[in-house]
Amino acid sequence: MEESSDLYDEYETDFPCSWAEEDVECLRRKIKYYFMNPCEKYHARGRKPFKLILQVIKIAIITIQLVCFGLSNQMVVTFKEESLMTFKHLFLKDYVDGGMDTYAVYRQGDVYDHINYIIEQYGLLHNITVGNHEYEKNTPLSLCQEFYRNGTIYPGNETFEIDSQVETECLKIYPVYSGSLQEVLPHFELHFKRLLYITITFVLKAINLQTITFNNQAHSGRIKVNLENDVDINECREWKVTGASARNLYLTVAFDCLIIITCITSSLLCIRSVINGIQLQLEYTFFCQNHCGKKAPWSDKLEFVNGWYILIIVSDTLTIIGSILKIEIQTKVLTNYDVCSIFLGTGTMFVWIGVIRYMGYFRKYNILILTLRAAFPNVIRFICCAGIIYLSYCFCGWVVLGPYHEKFRTLNTASECLFSLVNGDDMFPTFENMKQKSSLVWMFSRVYLYTFVSLFIYMILSLFITIITDTYDTIKQQQRSGIPASELQRFLSVCEDLPHSGVYRLEENSCIFKCCINRCRNYQERLISVS
Repeated sequence: MEESSDLYDEYETDFPCSWAEEDVECLRRKIKYYFMNPCEKYHARGRKPFKLILQVIKIAIITIQLVCFGLSNQMVVTFKEESLMTFKHLFLKDYVDGGMDTYAVYRQGDVYDHINYIIEQYGLLHNITVGNHEYEKNTPLSLCQEFYRNGTIYPGNETFEIDSQVETECLKIYPVYSGSLQEVLPHFELHFKRLLYITITFVLKAINLQTITFNNQAHSGRIKVNLENDVDINECREWKVTGASARNLYLTVAFDCLIIITCITSSLLCIRSVINGIQLQLEYTFFCQNHCGKKAPWSDKLEFVNGWYILIIVSDTLTIIGSILKIEIQTKVLTNYDVCSIFLGTGTMFVWIGVIRYMGYFRKYNILILTLRAAFPNVIRFICCAGIIYLSYCFCGWVVLGPYHEKFRTLNTASECLFSLVNGDDMFPTFENMKQKSSLVWMFSRVYLYTFVSLFIYMILSLFITIITDTYDTIKQQQRSGIPASELQRFLSVCEDLPHSGVYRLEENSCIFKCCINRCRNYQERLISVS
């Protein structure tokens, strides 16, 4: 604190010949003008807030673009989901909606019956489906089984011998053949004692790739059946829609081009502001070293790097990339909706987060923003420490409780379950669904869950809230006292010129020009006084 007061006092004392008082005052005004809001800059130099107007327009048009693309993407996702549901009803025997988790076969005859059903449905697809599906040319249905090379299991003697080398046997079936599996492939036989997987793969034009898997990896007597689809949307070689106008397509592409131009303009303006801030930072650092003989603190240097401008540049970049991908989707060059939606969604999210910057121009909202910025370093340190404890509980719960609790079956689901517990959600089902097949594990689960809930809800979350509230009280006390908190603020507090005073209008070229004008005026005043 003594160093801070000495440095502050030195700003107002004698200046070396290299830094005249006019130079220091000019630097103060330049830095103070840089930190003004758009309204204050308008009063200071009469410049229209083009950047603010551009940001408002950009938010509106980007939101409209995202809503339109979201509706289109929703139609594509709905088509994929309904197509997958259609193929489950077509190719899975006795399938019921919502029963995929328990859909399995338990007898050897049922396995052959399900394979026969799939082959018959594949051959009769044209006659049974209500959709528009077509076989891929020269691409037959593939029936593959994966099994251990050699294996003998004797449960009665509690002995087994297995060669872990996995072999794959595949057969091809063309859709022109119809009939059962025994008729099409009379010599086909499944090796149930060594069987790992049965995979049936076929290609259709509506949805590119369908895969039906019979999973016997656990060898528990229950073979799980699952159907997956690998979606590949291709552009039609020839397409024509009578009565449709291409005007809507052209307008959509033109609207996307307008957004790209707007984002490029916004990025250039923000890049220019970032460069101006870096230049002012260098001037201020040079001033501190030469005039005060001390280095400027890093906290003061970071004040010149406006994080909001960097956020806007990032959001503009993501929006530009997403808009280019959207244009290619509209013109049927690309069909990857997911990548485009990620770019557009993230860009729009950052754009709306940037609105908080303009809320900070109001005093009551500004204290909240200052609290978030001041508490951010401590919050990051706190999250790192709490995250280590959280990960330790995740690994422990996954290993110990995973075999007995479906919410801890994988590391991902264990993390999701614990995060829900931290927020107070789903507590009773988490305790209740623990299977009491092992008394030791059940007792461990009680201790595990009670300690986790007590530690995170009553201690860690309370400490997190305390960090935020302490920072809020500190910022509020600083605003009430009016004492500058940093060296930079102390330096700027000497300048009491208001934005509408008119002194900032002389600084549009440079401080050198301003200083020359002041020196000429002083020289003229001395001549007048002498005369």
